[in-house]
Amino acid sequence: MIEFDLDYFKEISKEVFTTDSPTGFTHNVINLIKGKIEEMGYSCSIMNNGALEVFAKGKDSSKTVATSAHCDTLGLMVRSIKSNGTLALTTLGGPIVPTLDGEYCKVYTRDGRVYTGTILCNSPATHVYKDAGTKERNIDNMEVRLDEIVHSSKDVEALGIQNGDIVCYDPKFEITDKGFLKTRFIDDKASAVVLLMLLKYMSENKLSFKYDTFIYFVVYEEVGHGASMVNTKIDEFVTLDMGCIGMDLAGNEYAVSICAKDSGGPYDYELTTRLMNLAKSNGINYTVDIFPFYGSDIGAANRAGVDFKGALIGTGVSASHGMERTHIQGIENTLKLIYAYLVD
Repeated sequence: MIEFDLDYFKEISKEVFTTDSPTGFTHNVINLIKGKIEEMGYSCSIMNNGALEVFAKGKDSSKTVATSAHCDTLGLMVRSIKSNGTLALTTLGGPIVPTLDGEYCKVYTRDGRVYTGTILCNSPATHVYKDAGTKERNIDNMEVRLDEIVHSSKDVEALGIQNGDIVCYDPKFEITDKGFLKTRFIDDKASAVVLLMLLKYMSENKLSFKYDTFIYFVVYEEVGHGASMVNTKIDEFVTLDMGCIGMDLAGNEYAVSICAKDSGGPYDYELTTRLMNLAKSNGINYTVDIFPFYGSDIGAANRAGVDFKGALIGTGVSASHGMERTHIQGIENTLKLIYAYLVD
């Protein structure tokens, strides 16, 4: 069974999580991951849509399998510049908008400049606005206060900021001494880290995949078409994404979740059962769940017309699309299960 390298996990997690990569603005994190994979001795290529594809020849070419993690995260974009010099916003993906009130952010211009600011409700002061505590925190009521001396839209435009610029909010990355990873964007950067750990372990131990294997680092999952570009010849596809916690679900932060069904319907029965049996036989802490308001890269590849068996696994994540948290044990169990499927 694969060994969990805690030091490497901490090192690579910090790099991946603190590299801004909202959907549509993922080139920096993809280049970071590409460099890491090439250092391990694997060949990989950036696809036309910006995703990263790794192919490794397996011991058996009778079947082609795939796995993936998405590197795009939730984010924001400048919708318009207000007359007072603040920025109106639109969402990239589906963040829980009220959790953004008070978050520090960066604005990336098209010509490469970066400005800092704070995301605030447009009734931000209790001593001024009667509705400061009660106003709905929806995207129409949120704005960016720039850390620049600006008084008008013209002042902002002079900085090179324009409609369509990317706004990234602080992930607040932290690993606690009790083993909790608490940060935004565990969905799905934790899975990207899992795949990097898998490749590193295999490279160092000179291991081969069971079958010809594609590994994808996807960049448009948060808007629904992430894995639409996977190779059409794959026979099986097990994607890594977050497991959900809450309501009547069985998932938790210490186990790998195996999803039987999400809002797009059931996952492949035989492949999902096989993953359950692999978890059992390898002593992996796992749960099986239904994710009611959820879609994954399996659905995107299905809609693109790829003919394959699809399944979904991932560490259990608390407070998804908000201030997320999971535990190293859940990440380790996810690593062990994808290793058992692809290698062992």
